[in-house]
Amino acid sequence: MPPLIIDAQRRRFLPDFRELFAYRELLWILAWRDFRVRYAQTALGLIWGIVQPLITLAILIVIFEKGLAVDTGDLPYALFALSGLCAWTYGSFLLSNAGSSLVGSAHMIQKIWFPRLVIPLSKAIVGFVEFGITFVFLLLLMAWYRVPPPPSVVWFPFFLGMTVLVGLAAGIWLGALTIRYRDFQHVIPFLVRIGLYVTPVAYPASVVPERFKTIYWVLNPMAGVIEGFRWSTVGGTPPPPAAWCSFAILGLLFVLGLFYFKRVERVMADIL
Repeated sequence: MPPLIIDAQRRRFLPDFRELFAYRELLWILAWRDFRVRYAQTALGLIWGIVQPLITLAILIVIFEKGLAVDTGDLPYALFALSGLCAWTYGSFLLSNAGSSLVGSAHMIQKIWFPRLVIPLSKAIVGFVEFGITFVFLLLLMAWYRVPPPPSVVWFPFFLGMTVLVGLAAGIWLGALTIRYRDFQHVIPFLVRIGLYVTPVAYPASVVPERFKTIYWVLNPMAGVIEGFRWSTVGGTPPPPAAWCSFAILGLLFVLGLFYFKRVERVMADIL
């Protein structure tokens, strides 16, 4: 490995992705450590990754299918809700963990230098475990109901990438903001709880009043991601044009998040 030269006078607006690649081994080590800690000393271990989405799905069925009689068309409600829950699981995991990851790793940041972006990125790798478990359940449920993959499955890689992007954008922003304003440690759990109900996970976006739909798609990019993920896995209605505009806003937020993270990175060790 070539020698590492740290130049205090060098100024970058965005993180150096070559440095991130050079520290890829640290990225995998942190991800493996987080994965082991998450399920260490638990009686059920990895089974918790199976129990949690099943319990959440059962609650959504009781409230929205049995209680509110939400209409999902020809698609069985359990399949409809699980497809939305699959995308939401990954986004909410990053929102919950990447946002507080930097504060939790203060002992590392204060002692040694490494690209700080490695820490929230490692959470993205761990999140794929629970996402993968939920996605396997989705495939099994599709087989149970005999619902084949729709023609729109060709869009699945795009919406999977959007799912990762929205989680990273939120995690990077909240991680950097939490460094300066510890109030966000209390805001993040609230966002996760309310986000499950303001995004179309348990209900179709068509129930949103027509006069609010444009601002709904713009202010909640996760809504377009979930609708697109559902459309590309189990079929249904494609995201409207307003949702595609929200994807562009999501990309902009991701780039701005990287820019702000780079600014905070310079003084991160001092603030912590």
